[in-house]
Amino acid sequence: MHKDFAMGLGNTVIRKLTRSLGRGSLAVLLATALPAAAQTLDDEAVDWLQAFLKIDTINPPGNESRAVDFYSKIFDAEGISWQSAESAPGRGNIWARIEGGDEPALILLQHTDVVPADPKYWTTDPLSGEIRDGYIWGRGAIDMKGTGVTQLATFLSLHRAGKPLNRDVVFVATADEEAGGLYGAGWLLKNHPEVFDNAGLLLNEGGSGRLTAKGETIFSVELTQKVPVWLRLTAIDRPGHGSMPYPTSSVTRVVQAMEIMRTNPFPARIIPPVDAMFRSIAQSAEPEWAPSFANMAESIEEPGFLKRLQDFSPPMHALTRDTCSITRLSASNKINVVPPESWGEIDCRILPDKAVDTFVEEVRELVAPSGVEVEVLMAFSPAITDTGSRLYSAITDITAERHPGSRVMPSVSAGFTDSHFTRDAGIASYGFTPTIIPEAEMVRIHGNDERISEAAFRAGVDDHLAIIEAVVYD
Repeated sequence: MHKDFAMGLGNTVIRKLTRSLGRGSLAVLLATALPAAAQTLDDEAVDWLQAFLKIDTINPPGNESRAVDFYSKIFDAEGISWQSAESAPGRGNIWARIEGGDEPALILLQHTDVVPADPKYWTTDPLSGEIRDGYIWGRGAIDMKGTGVTQLATFLSLHRAGKPLNRDVVFVATADEEAGGLYGAGWLLKNHPEVFDNAGLLLNEGGSGRLTAKGETIFSVELTQKVPVWLRLTAIDRPGHGSMPYPTSSVTRVVQAMEIMRTNPFPARIIPPVDAMFRSIAQSAEPEWAPSFANMAESIEEPGFLKRLQDFSPPMHALTRDTCSITRLSASNKINVVPPESWGEIDCRILPDKAVDTFVEEVRELVAPSGVEVEVLMAFSPAITDTGSRLYSAITDITAERHPGSRVMPSVSAGFTDSHFTRDAGIASYGFTPTIIPEAEMVRIHGNDERISEAAFRAGVDDHLAIIEAVVYD
């Protein structure tokens, strides 16, 4: 039938149906009887992301079971079996598995909680998911609901294709990463280890495509991270009236300990993953920094270099040494009372070549003159993932093919993700999404007006699928 004739016939039928059924009834009829306009995978992903950003999973308190409801409805519609478990009321975790061959399973890991956002400082509702000026806006657009939906799109595409896989692919969405993961990935590994059965590879957050100020595209893949060691320093001494100070008090002891920590930075050292990262950065660095980054082991010995580096980039400087930040203090609840007990807390991050016990002993020796007790509040094990895997090769090959002139850079994170749990479990874990994010946009993570370019997100969905296909199809 000629296209114009068919269109004319269709219009005639619609006009007659409108007269006989009414416009509202006609809409219902057409919705059930006519096929919907075909959507591409990235079209679906944009819709999912907008809907996901509207779901309040701000941590605290988390309420990640709302994310479980979101994903479970999608899985039900796709005919995918899934399981879930709450680590505490409202703290939901969900997982689903596509079965494949005997190769070690690949896990797509995400967290569904996001950090708080103050609407007063945003130009849109932080939970709006609106598209404006070419961006998708909302808390979690980058960290990490955008990546989570990208993983979902890949998982569903593999399921829909129905092609034999060389390994199982497991979708895992967990709670609580933004507060340490003890109600999420950490809890799941302890209480549902079957989720991670036969897992050999894992993809999580931690790296992405970066568009530098020079216009160069660099794909950063996180291989390891500094290890958090959170410490409380507690002092007990003679209490009294504020008008009659004693030679020492619980307060002065804590203040002394904190001043010791502040004025005695730990020695700088360059571990191999950090060295490789800086050498890669040197390839596109400004002339004043490139020679130094190319040989950091010598650069850190130069007088004044570390101070200049810290002024230039605190994240880069943090990768050159173990660090501690003073974050919390508590003493008297009344201005004229010297309390019997005071404490301070420090957020320490150590390079992954050092044992936690060794570091804690170093801190104890350092603050010993103040008389405080050192308590470990939280600490993780150090671990490094190597680059000799099929997943890392796929990242390298696919990004080079789809983004000519780009390059892959192994990276070390100054912060931490849930990958430390899975590395402890012996799973080769990589932090990466191929979505390309300009450096200027990275400050929006955990900041105001978090957003992601719709075009970049769409491209990232397609690139992510291509990378995973290169791993799971023989």
